[in-house]
Amino acid sequence: MRDKTVEKLIKAEVRRQNETINLIASENYVSRDVLSALGSVFTNKYAEGYSRHRYYGGNKFVDELEDLAKTRALKLFHLSPKQWSVNVQAYSGSPANLAAYLALVPPGEKIMGMRLDMGGHLTHGHRVSFTGKLWHQVPYGVNKKTEKLDYGEISALAKKEKPFLIVTGYTAYSRRIDFKKFRAIAEACGAILMVDLSHIAGLVAGKAYPSPFPHADIVTMTTHKTLRGPRSALIFSRKQYSAAIDKAIFPGLQGGPHANQIGAVAVALFEAAKPQFPKYARQIVKNTKILASGLQKLGWRIVSGGTDSHLFLVDTWGRGIGGKEAGDKLESLGIIVNKNAIPYDTRSPVDPSGIRLGTAALTTRGMKEREMLRIAGLINAALLKNASAAFIQKEVVRLCRKFPIRV
Repeated sequence: MRDKTVEKLIKAEVRRQNETINLIASENYVSRDVLSALGSVFTNKYAEGYSRHRYYGGNKFVDELEDLAKTRALKLFHLSPKQWSVNVQAYSGSPANLAAYLALVPPGEKIMGMRLDMGGHLTHGHRVSFTGKLWHQVPYGVNKKTEKLDYGEISALAKKEKPFLIVTGYTAYSRRIDFKKFRAIAEACGAILMVDLSHIAGLVAGKAYPSPFPHADIVTMTTHKTLRGPRSALIFSRKQYSAAIDKAIFPGLQGGPHANQIGAVAVALFEAAKPQFPKYARQIVKNTKILASGLQKLGWRIVSGGTDSHLFLVDTWGRGIGGKEAGDKLESLGIIVNKNAIPYDTRSPVDPSGIRLGTAALTTRGMKEREMLRIAGLINAALLKNASAAFIQKEVVRLCRKFPIRV
Protein backbone atom coordinates (compact mmCIF):
# COMPACT_ATOMS: atom_id res chain seq x y z
CA MET A 1 0.00 0.00 0.00
CA ARG A 2 1.40 3.41 -0.97
CA ASP A 3 -0.39 5.19 1.85
CA LYS A 4 1.90 4.12 4.65
CA THR A 5 -0.10 5.95 7.31
CA VAL A 6 -3.25 3.96 6.61
CA GLU A 7 -1.22 0.78 6.12
CA LYS A 8 0.30 1.30 9.55
CA LEU A 9 -3.14 1.71 11.12
CA ILE A 10 -4.43 -1.44 9.41
CA LYS A 11 -1.48 -3.45 10.69
CA ALA A 12 -1.96 -2.04 14.18
CA GLU A 13 -5.63 -3.03 14.13
CA VAL A 14 -4.75 -6.53 12.92
CA ARG A 15 -2.40 -6.88 15.87
CA ARG A 16 -4.96 -5.46 18.32
CA GLN A 17 -7.64 -7.89 17.16
CA ASN A 18 -5.24 -10.83 17.32
CA GLU A 19 -4.01 -10.02 20.82
CA THR A 20 -7.28 -9.22 22.58
CA ILE A 21 -10.13 -11.36 23.89
CA ASN A 22 -13.12 -9.88 22.09
CA LEU A 23 -16.38 -10.25 24.01
CA ILE A 24 -18.27 -7.53 22.11
CA ALA A 25 -21.62 -9.18 21.32
CA SER A 26 -22.05 -7.15 18.11
CA GLU A 27 -18.77 -8.20 16.52
CA ASN A 28 -17.29 -11.18 14.74
CA TYR A 29 -14.46 -12.11 12.39
CA VAL A 30 -15.21 -12.59 8.70
CA SER A 31 -13.49 -15.05 6.40
CA ARG A 32 -10.88 -14.15 3.81
CA ASP A 33 -13.47 -14.75 1.12
CA VAL A 34 -15.86 -12.20 2.64
CA LEU A 35 -13.02 -9.66 2.86
CA SER A 36 -12.04 -10.41 -0.73
CA ALA A 37 -15.58 -9.79 -2.00
CA LEU A 38 -15.86 -6.62 0.06
CA GLY A 39 -12.69 -5.26 -1.52
CA SER A 40 -13.53 -6.41 -5.05
CA VAL A 41 -13.96 -4.36 -8.23
CA PHE A 42 -17.71 -4.25 -7.56
CA THR A 43 -16.69 -1.24 -5.46
CA ASN A 44 -16.27 0.64 -8.74
CA LYS A 45 -19.83 0.12 -10.00
CA TYR A 46 -22.83 2.38 -9.51
CA ALA A 47 -26.08 0.43 -9.67
CA GLU A 48 -28.97 2.69 -8.69
CA GLY A 49 -32.26 0.80 -8.90
CA TYR A 50 -33.01 -2.92 -8.79
CA SER A 51 -32.09 -5.89 -10.96
CA ARG A 52 -32.96 -5.26 -14.62
CA HIS A 53 -34.37 -1.86 -13.67
CA ARG A 54 -31.20 0.21 -13.21
CA TYR A 55 -30.64 3.86 -14.03
CA TYR A 56 -27.10 3.20 -15.27
CA GLY A 57 -25.68 0.82 -17.84
CA GLY A 58 -23.14 -1.94 -17.33
CA ASN A 59 -24.93 -3.75 -14.52
CA LYS A 60 -25.24 -7.25 -15.98
CA PHE A 61 -23.07 -8.83 -13.31
CA VAL A 62 -24.37 -6.63 -10.49
CA ASP A 63 -27.85 -7.90 -11.35
CA GLU A 64 -26.64 -11.49 -11.17
CA LEU A 65 -24.87 -10.81 -7.88
CA GLU A 66 -27.89 -9.15 -6.24
CA ASP A 67 -30.23 -11.92 -7.42
CA LEU A 68 -27.79 -14.51 -6.05
CA ALA A 69 -27.72 -12.82 -2.65
CA LYS A 70 -31.53 -12.77 -2.54
CA THR A 71 -31.81 -16.42 -3.52
CA ARG A 72 -29.27 -17.47 -0.91
CA ALA A 73 -30.92 -15.39 1.82
CA LEU A 74 -34.34 -16.94 1.24
CA LYS A 75 -32.89 -20.44 1.01
CA LEU A 76 -30.81 -20.08 4.19
CA PHE A 77 -33.91 -19.29 6.25
CA HIS A 78 -36.10 -21.84 4.39
CA LEU A 79 -38.46 -19.26 2.93
CA SER A 80 -40.66 -19.72 -0.13
CA PRO A 81 -40.09 -17.03 -2.79
CA LYS A 82 -43.84 -17.19 -3.41
CA GLN A 83 -44.56 -15.96 0.10
CA TRP A 84 -41.46 -13.94 1.03
CA SER A 85 -39.16 -11.35 -0.52
CA VAL A 86 -35.85 -9.98 0.67
CA ASN A 87 -34.18 -6.64 0.05
CA VAL A 88 -30.38 -6.85 0.19
CA GLN A 89 -29.57 -3.18 -0.48
CA ALA A 90 -29.86 -1.66 3.01
CA TYR A 91 -26.52 -0.17 4.04
CA SER A 92 -26.84 -1.26 7.68
CA GLY A 93 -29.30 -2.10 10.44
CA SER A 94 -30.62 1.35 11.33
CA PRO A 95 -31.55 2.26 7.72
CA ALA A 96 -33.16 -1.17 7.36
CA ASN A 97 -35.40 -0.55 10.36
CA LEU A 98 -36.19 2.97 9.17
CA ALA A 99 -37.15 1.66 5.74
CA ALA A 100 -39.54 -0.87 7.27
CA TYR A 101 -41.27 1.81 9.33
CA LEU A 102 -41.43 4.30 6.46
CA ALA A 103 -42.94 1.64 4.23
CA LEU A 104 -45.61 0.49 6.65
CA VAL A 105 -46.29 2.95 9.49
CA PRO A 106 -47.87 6.40 8.92
CA PRO A 107 -45.90 9.22 10.59
CA GLY A 108 -47.10 9.89 14.13
CA GLU A 109 -48.49 6.38 14.60
CA LYS A 110 -47.47 4.11 17.46
CA ILE A 111 -44.52 1.71 17.37
CA MET A 112 -44.36 -0.65 20.33
CA GLY A 113 -40.73 -1.49 21.14
CA MET A 114 -38.60 -2.50 24.10
CA ARG A 115 -37.08 0.28 26.17
CA LEU A 116 -33.44 0.99 25.40
CA ASP A 117 -32.42 0.53 29.03
CA MET A 118 -34.12 -2.88 29.10
CA GLY A 119 -32.30 -4.28 26.08
CA GLY A 120 -34.01 -2.71 23.08
CA HIS A 121 -32.37 -0.71 20.29
CA LEU A 122 -32.37 3.02 19.57
CA THR A 123 -34.30 2.37 16.35
CA HIS A 124 -37.15 0.69 18.19
CA GLY A 125 -38.68 4.08 18.87
CA HIS A 126 -36.36 5.69 21.43
CA ARG A 127 -36.87 9.44 21.71
CA VAL A 128 -33.29 10.37 20.71
CA SER A 129 -33.56 8.29 17.51
CA PHE A 130 -35.23 9.37 14.29
CA THR A 131 -37.71 6.58 14.97
CA GLY A 132 -38.82 8.30 18.16
CA LYS A 133 -39.13 11.63 16.38
CA LEU A 134 -41.20 10.37 13.44
CA TRP A 135 -43.31 7.89 15.41
CA HIS A 136 -44.62 7.57 18.94
CA GLN A 137 -43.01 4.77 20.94
CA VAL A 138 -45.09 2.61 23.21
CA PRO A 139 -42.29 1.24 25.40
CA TYR A 140 -42.33 -2.14 27.11
CA GLY A 141 -39.69 -3.80 29.27
CA VAL A 142 -39.03 -6.87 31.35
CA ASN A 143 -40.50 -8.03 34.60
CA LYS A 144 -38.66 -6.37 37.49
CA LYS A 145 -38.38 -9.58 39.49
CA THR A 146 -37.46 -12.07 36.77
CA GLU A 147 -35.81 -9.65 34.33
CA LYS A 148 -37.54 -11.62 31.56
CA LEU A 149 -40.29 -10.74 29.12
CA ASP A 150 -43.74 -10.89 30.71
CA TYR A 151 -46.05 -11.71 27.82
CA GLY A 152 -49.16 -11.03 29.90
CA GLU A 153 -47.98 -7.50 30.66
CA ILE A 154 -46.99 -6.92 27.04
CA SER A 155 -50.35 -8.19 25.83
CA ALA A 156 -52.28 -5.92 28.19
CA LEU A 157 -50.22 -2.92 27.09
CA ALA A 158 -50.75 -3.72 23.40
CA LYS A 159 -54.51 -4.04 23.84
CA LYS A 160 -54.61 -0.72 25.66
CA GLU A 161 -52.37 1.27 23.29
CA LYS A 162 -53.23 -0.47 19.99
CA PRO A 163 -49.86 0.14 18.27
CA PHE A 164 -49.63 0.09 14.49
CA LEU A 165 -46.51 -2.09 14.65
CA ILE A 166 -44.82 -4.19 17.36
CA VAL A 167 -41.05 -4.77 17.33
CA THR A 168 -39.37 -7.71 19.01
CA GLY A 169 -35.76 -8.87 18.80
CA TYR A 170 -33.23 -7.02 20.95
CA THR A 171 -29.62 -5.99 21.52
CA ALA A 172 -29.19 -6.84 25.20
CA TYR A 173 -31.76 -9.49 26.09
CA SER A 174 -30.27 -12.93 26.63
CA ARG A 175 -33.36 -15.11 26.91
CA ARG A 176 -35.31 -17.00 24.27
CA ILE A 177 -38.08 -14.92 22.68
CA ASP A 178 -41.45 -16.61 22.17
CA PHE A 179 -42.31 -15.33 18.70
CA LYS A 180 -45.56 -17.29 18.65
CA LYS A 181 -46.82 -15.33 21.66
CA PHE A 182 -45.82 -12.07 20.02
CA ARG A 183 -47.80 -13.12 16.94
CA ALA A 184 -50.88 -13.65 19.09
CA ILE A 185 -50.35 -10.28 20.80
CA ALA A 186 -50.03 -8.52 17.44
CA GLU A 187 -53.14 -10.18 16.03
CA ALA A 188 -55.17 -9.32 19.14
CA CYS A 189 -54.53 -5.59 18.65
CA GLY A 190 -54.33 -5.54 14.86
CA ALA A 191 -50.61 -4.73 14.69
CA ILE A 192 -47.94 -5.65 12.17
CA LEU A 193 -45.26 -7.84 13.77
CA MET A 194 -41.66 -6.94 12.98
CA VAL A 195 -38.66 -8.88 14.29
CA ASP A 196 -35.24 -7.27 14.48
CA LEU A 197 -33.12 -10.40 14.23
CA SER A 198 -29.79 -8.57 14.03
CA HIS A 199 -28.11 -10.22 17.00
CA ILE A 200 -29.41 -13.74 16.64
CA ALA A 201 -29.62 -14.15 12.84
CA GLY A 202 -26.72 -16.60 12.78
CA LEU A 203 -28.18 -18.60 15.66
CA VAL A 204 -31.48 -18.92 13.77
CA ALA A 205 -29.69 -19.82 10.54
CA GLY A 206 -27.74 -22.46 12.46
CA LYS A 207 -30.88 -23.82 14.16
CA ALA A 208 -29.58 -22.91 17.61
CA TYR A 209 -32.48 -20.52 18.27
CA PRO A 210 -36.17 -20.66 17.23
CA SER A 211 -37.05 -19.05 13.91
CA PRO A 212 -39.37 -16.02 13.90
CA PHE A 213 -40.34 -16.44 10.26
CA PRO A 214 -43.49 -18.55 10.80
CA HIS A 215 -44.88 -15.73 12.93
CA ALA A 216 -43.44 -12.43 11.65
CA ASP A 217 -44.58 -10.06 8.92
CA ILE A 218 -41.20 -8.31 8.61
CA VAL A 219 -37.75 -9.51 9.68
CA THR A 220 -34.77 -7.17 9.58
CA MET A 221 -31.23 -8.20 10.39
CA THR A 222 -27.67 -7.01 10.25
CA THR A 223 -25.22 -9.47 8.76
CA HIS A 224 -22.07 -8.80 10.78
CA LYS A 225 -22.89 -10.33 14.16
CA THR A 226 -23.66 -14.03 14.60
CA LEU A 227 -24.19 -14.39 10.83
CA ARG A 228 -20.48 -13.61 10.42
CA GLY A 229 -20.72 -11.41 7.35
CA PRO A 230 -19.82 -7.83 6.38
CA ARG A 231 -21.45 -4.77 7.91
CA SER A 232 -24.73 -4.74 6.02
CA ALA A 233 -28.42 -5.57 6.50
CA LEU A 234 -31.30 -7.58 5.04
CA ILE A 235 -35.03 -6.89 5.12
CA PHE A 236 -37.31 -9.92 4.72
CA SER A 237 -41.00 -9.24 4.15
CA ARG A 238 -44.14 -11.13 3.35
CA LYS A 239 -45.16 -10.49 -0.24
CA GLN A 240 -47.91 -7.99 0.56
CA TYR A 241 -45.34 -5.63 2.08
CA SER A 242 -42.41 -6.14 -0.30
CA ALA A 243 -43.12 -3.47 -2.91
CA ALA A 244 -43.48 -0.82 -0.21
CA ILE A 245 -40.22 -1.97 1.45
CA ASP A 246 -38.32 -1.77 -1.84
CA LYS A 247 -39.63 1.74 -2.54
CA ALA A 248 -38.68 2.84 0.98
CA ILE A 249 -35.08 1.74 0.40
CA PHE A 250 -34.89 3.15 -3.14
CA PRO A 251 -35.72 5.86 -3.96
CA GLY A 252 -36.95 6.62 -0.43
CA LEU A 253 -33.74 6.42 1.60
CA GLN A 254 -30.78 5.46 -0.54
CA GLY A 255 -29.23 5.96 -3.93
CA GLY A 256 -26.99 3.35 -5.46
CA PRO A 257 -26.46 0.17 -3.45
CA HIS A 258 -22.98 -0.95 -2.41
CA ALA A 259 -22.50 -3.82 -4.83
CA ASN A 260 -19.27 -4.92 -3.17
CA GLN A 261 -21.11 -5.15 0.15
CA ILE A 262 -23.88 -7.21 -1.45
CA GLY A 263 -21.23 -9.53 -2.87
CA ALA A 264 -19.70 -10.00 0.56
CA VAL A 265 -23.15 -10.73 2.01
CA ALA A 266 -23.66 -13.37 -0.69
CA VAL A 267 -20.40 -15.03 0.36
CA ALA A 268 -21.42 -14.97 4.04
CA LEU A 269 -24.77 -16.55 3.17
CA PHE A 270 -22.94 -19.24 1.19
CA GLU A 271 -20.76 -19.96 4.23
CA ALA A 272 -23.74 -20.02 6.61
CA ALA A 273 -25.39 -22.67 4.43
CA LYS A 274 -22.47 -25.06 4.92
CA PRO A 275 -22.98 -28.14 7.15
CA GLN A 276 -20.47 -26.90 9.75
CA PHE A 277 -22.33 -23.65 10.43
CA PRO A 278 -25.02 -25.19 12.71
CA LYS A 279 -22.22 -26.73 14.77
CA TYR A 280 -20.69 -23.26 15.08
CA ALA A 281 -24.02 -21.73 16.12
CA ARG A 282 -24.60 -24.40 18.77
CA GLN A 283 -21.08 -23.89 20.11
CA ILE A 284 -21.74 -20.16 20.50
CA VAL A 285 -24.68 -20.92 22.79
CA LYS A 286 -22.69 -23.52 24.72
CA ASN A 287 -19.82 -21.09 25.20
CA THR A 288 -22.10 -18.31 26.36
CA LYS A 289 -23.81 -20.52 28.91
CA ILE A 290 -20.48 -21.74 30.29
CA LEU A 291 -19.02 -18.23 30.50
CA ALA A 292 -22.13 -16.95 32.27
CA SER A 293 -22.25 -19.85 34.72
CA GLY A 294 -18.51 -19.53 35.35
CA LEU A 295 -18.88 -15.89 36.36
CA GLN A 296 -21.97 -16.76 38.38
CA LYS A 297 -20.02 -19.32 40.40
CA LEU A 298 -17.44 -16.64 41.11
CA GLY A 299 -20.10 -14.45 42.68
CA TRP A 300 -21.19 -12.23 39.78
CA ARG A 301 -24.91 -11.66 39.26
CA ILE A 302 -26.03 -12.51 35.75
CA VAL A 303 -29.10 -10.57 34.65
CA SER A 304 -32.18 -12.85 34.41
CA GLY A 305 -30.08 -15.65 35.93
CA GLY A 306 -28.56 -16.92 32.68
CA THR A 307 -28.69 -16.91 28.89
CA ASP A 308 -30.19 -18.78 25.94
CA SER A 309 -28.25 -16.98 23.22
CA HIS A 310 -24.85 -15.51 22.36
CA LEU A 311 -24.84 -12.77 25.00
CA PHE A 312 -25.64 -11.88 28.59
CA LEU A 313 -25.37 -8.98 31.03
CA VAL A 314 -23.30 -8.89 34.21
CA ASP A 315 -24.37 -6.69 37.12
CA THR A 316 -21.01 -5.22 38.12
CA TRP A 317 -22.49 -2.52 40.35
CA GLY A 318 -23.72 -5.28 42.64
CA ARG A 319 -20.08 -5.55 43.67
CA GLY A 320 -19.46 -1.83 43.70
CA ILE A 321 -17.95 -1.49 40.22
CA GLY A 322 -19.56 0.76 37.60
CA GLY A 323 -19.94 -0.51 34.06
CA LYS A 324 -17.55 2.08 32.63
CA GLU A 325 -14.90 1.30 35.20
CA ALA A 326 -15.28 -2.42 34.55
CA GLY A 327 -15.04 -1.99 30.78
CA ASP A 328 -12.03 0.31 30.99
CA LYS A 329 -10.22 -1.99 33.42
CA LEU A 330 -10.78 -5.07 31.29
CA GLU A 331 -9.72 -3.31 28.10
CA SER A 332 -6.47 -2.16 29.72
CA LEU A 333 -5.69 -5.86 30.22
CA GLY A 334 -6.72 -6.99 26.74
CA ILE A 335 -10.31 -8.12 27.37
CA ILE A 336 -12.85 -6.12 25.33
CA VAL A 337 -16.46 -5.79 26.54
CA ASN A 338 -18.97 -2.94 26.48
CA LYS A 339 -20.58 -1.10 29.37
CA ASN A 340 -24.34 -1.67 29.40
CA ALA A 341 -27.40 -0.69 31.37
CA ILE A 342 -29.19 -3.46 33.22
CA PRO A 343 -32.98 -3.58 33.70
CA TYR A 344 -34.26 -0.86 36.04
CA ASP A 345 -30.80 0.69 36.15
CA THR A 346 -30.53 3.72 38.43
CA ARG A 347 -27.13 4.82 37.12
CA SER A 348 -26.27 7.03 34.14
CA PRO A 349 -26.12 5.53 30.61
CA VAL A 350 -22.53 6.78 30.35
CA ASP A 351 -21.61 4.81 33.46
CA PRO A 352 -24.29 2.15 33.90
CA SER A 353 -24.47 -0.77 36.31
CA GLY A 354 -23.28 -3.54 34.06
CA ILE A 355 -21.36 -4.91 31.12
CA ARG A 356 -22.49 -6.96 28.12
CA LEU A 357 -20.56 -10.06 27.03
CA GLY A 358 -20.91 -12.16 23.88
CA THR A 359 -19.01 -15.17 22.55
CA ALA A 360 -19.61 -15.26 18.77
CA ALA A 361 -16.19 -13.83 17.90
CA LEU A 362 -14.28 -16.10 20.30
CA THR A 363 -16.19 -19.11 18.99
CA THR A 364 -15.07 -18.18 15.47
CA ARG A 365 -11.49 -18.35 16.75
CA GLY A 366 -12.12 -21.93 17.89
CA MET A 367 -12.45 -21.40 21.63
CA LYS A 368 -14.73 -23.76 23.53
CA GLU A 369 -15.98 -24.45 27.06
CA ARG A 370 -12.57 -24.85 28.63
CA GLU A 371 -11.44 -21.45 27.37
CA MET A 372 -14.69 -19.83 28.55
CA LEU A 373 -14.04 -20.97 32.10
CA ARG A 374 -10.50 -19.62 31.88
CA ILE A 375 -11.79 -16.28 30.60
CA ALA A 376 -14.34 -16.12 33.43
CA GLY A 377 -11.46 -16.49 35.86
CA LEU A 378 -9.45 -13.77 34.13
CA ILE A 379 -12.40 -11.35 34.19
CA ASN A 380 -12.97 -12.05 37.86
CA ALA A 381 -9.27 -11.57 38.67
CA ALA A 382 -9.11 -8.34 36.68
CA LEU A 383 -12.16 -6.74 38.26
CA LEU A 384 -11.41 -7.84 41.82
CA LYS A 385 -7.64 -7.34 41.41
CA ASN A 386 -6.93 -10.91 42.51
CA ALA A 387 -3.94 -11.17 40.20
CA SER A 388 -1.31 -8.81 38.85
CA ALA A 389 -1.95 -6.88 35.65
CA ALA A 390 1.17 -8.41 34.13
CA PHE A 391 -0.05 -11.95 34.82
CA ILE A 392 -3.50 -11.29 33.32
CA GLN A 393 -2.07 -9.63 30.21
CA LYS A 394 0.32 -12.53 29.72
CA GLU A 395 -2.53 -15.04 30.00
CA VAL A 396 -4.67 -13.07 27.55
CA VAL A 397 -1.92 -12.99 24.93
CA ARG A 398 -1.13 -16.68 25.48
CA LEU A 399 -4.77 -17.61 24.94
CA CYS A 400 -5.08 -15.41 21.86
CA ARG A 401 -1.96 -16.85 20.26
CA LYS A 402 -3.29 -20.35 20.80
CA PHE A 403 -6.42 -19.36 18.87
CA PRO A 404 -5.32 -16.97 16.09
CA ILE A 405 -7.76 -15.13 13.85
CA ARG A 406 -7.60 -16.93 10.53
CA VAL A 407 -8.21 -14.16 7.99
